[in-house]
Amino acid sequence: MTSDRSVCDLTATALARAIARGELSSRDAVEAHLARIAEQDARLAAFVTVDAEGARRAAQICDAASAPAGPLHGVPVAIKDLTDTAGLTTTYGSVLFRDHVPPEEDLLVARLRRAGAIILGKTNTPEFGFGAVCTNRLCGPTRNPFDPALTSGGSSGGSAVAVAAGMVPLAHGTDFGGSVRTPASFCDVASIRPTPGRIPSPRRPLGWDMLATHGFLARSIDDLELALSVCEGADAHDPLSTRSFGGDRTRAGHARIAVTPDFGVAPVARNVRARFAMACEALARVADIVQSSPDCGGAIGTFRTLRAAHIANSFGELLKTRRDELTPTVIWNIEAGARLSAEDYLNAERRRTAIYRSFCDLFTRADFLVAPAASVFPWPNEVSDVSAIDGTTLDTPIDYLAVTFIVSLVGFPVLTHRGANELPFGIQIIAPPGCESRLFSFGRTIEQTLGFSHRRPPA
Repeated sequence: MTSDRSVCDLTATALARAIARGELSSRDAVEAHLARIAEQDARLAAFVTVDAEGARRAAQICDAASAPAGPLHGVPVAIKDLTDTAGLTTTYGSVLFRDHVPPEEDLLVARLRRAGAIILGKTNTPEFGFGAVCTNRLCGPTRNPFDPALTSGGSSGGSAVAVAAGMVPLAHGTDFGGSVRTPASFCDVASIRPTPGRIPSPRRPLGWDMLATHGFLARSIDDLELALSVCEGADAHDPLSTRSFGGDRTRAGHARIAVTPDFGVAPVARNVRARFAMACEALARVADIVQSSPDCGGAIGTFRTLRAAHIANSFGELLKTRRDELTPTVIWNIEAGARLSAEDYLNAERRRTAIYRSFCDLFTRADFLVAPAASVFPWPNEVSDVSAIDGTTLDTPIDYLAVTFIVSLVGFPVLTHRGANELPFGIQIIAPPGCESRLFSFGRTIEQTLGFSHRRPPA
């Protein structure tokens, strides 16, 4: 009989295959992962809510079915606690919503359920997703499974830890400025931030906003591709989802990769630059490498402006009415947008457009653009923000994310993959809009050829 430990080591794809073949029941899969959560989560704090009884009921339905409901039939998954789940507490990482149970759920969650996935629980996030350390007044800090004294990264740290520690094989995340990519890098898992609109968000208040996207974290490229396949598809209420993404073609022969440690503007630590150089040396075995970057001049100020405006618009009323109940990080984020003018916003959009076009120009010469997935290595949980890199003080608490938020700014899809033999370290592999299949194909190549694949954290 398969042991609980070996069940938790299976990828989502392998687990779905075993359940479909009758080699394993859905109930066995759920119980194994619930046991792993019971064993590890008191130490790691990956979950805000665990729905053990709901998962068991869903597993019973799966096991009684005459045929698999879909590609994820019986597979336990976790949902980041920023995303609504019908009938299951959704706190958004805030004490203001500690008892909030949504009557309806996000379309992504509904599509996962239709594919047969079993929602095991909700993973931890900083309040409203804003914070360098994955902690809030309800739960945390979410601790790095490779060294619990260190941060898991924000804001999808709970999902990254749940996957890395084998509590679930697949977890959902969201990414605004790097929120699936930084935790993936810190916790040695893979992630996908797809092209905005690829996974529709029909209830998003700003329908044309492409800074934030849904994404996934997993221990294999196949799992990311499977998750995206069951959640993508247009919805008329999301204007970004109805776009045509065009063909996804790669020229024959070696891939052409442009590499940059910093996009010419991002602050990146010396030790990260050294590890990135090692990763590029390895990539040169399977691709043609050239040092190159889009023109990202002004990108940091542009993102600061757009992000601040969006946050002030979304949460400004809470600052007026519930200030004492908000975390200092959320207060800072809201106040940063309070004095922006329409001219400030439109000037930022103008610069954003120029940066986007520079990315497009680069991809006439390259198949991929590769950069570090984080500007620093994980730091102690007691340190709430990254205020300096290599002794140089940063202007704002979000500037350490520049190496990831520059990509959010232009909305190109990003696969995060481990990028060297030492742990933890990840690279961003960026492709043109709509070219996720190109990313997955190349991700499998480096998994198989270079050994860039997940390693289990110490027990």
